[in-house]
Amino acid sequence: MIKARVTVTLKNGVLDPQGKAIEGALGSLGFSGVGHVRQGKVFDIELDSADKAKAEADLKAMCEKLLANTVIENYTIALD
Repeated sequence: MIKARVTVTLKNGVLDPQGKAIEGALGSLGFSGVGHVRQGKVFDIELDSADKAKAEADLKAMCEKLLANTVIENYTIALD
């Protein structure tokens, strides 16, 4: 069993309205000094495999096909 965490974030230069809304909400809640919030997604995935190279290749394919919009998003894969 291989556990992985895939983190998907917007590329630099892509407008992030949710991040801006979170930034404003934190300020209105009294959290000072918070600047430039960007939001993203995290996927925790378990693969029934012992081959880390195949698992990483499969995870990359998952990101390219479904989990990330690679036009506007970056992704990172961390295996446990």
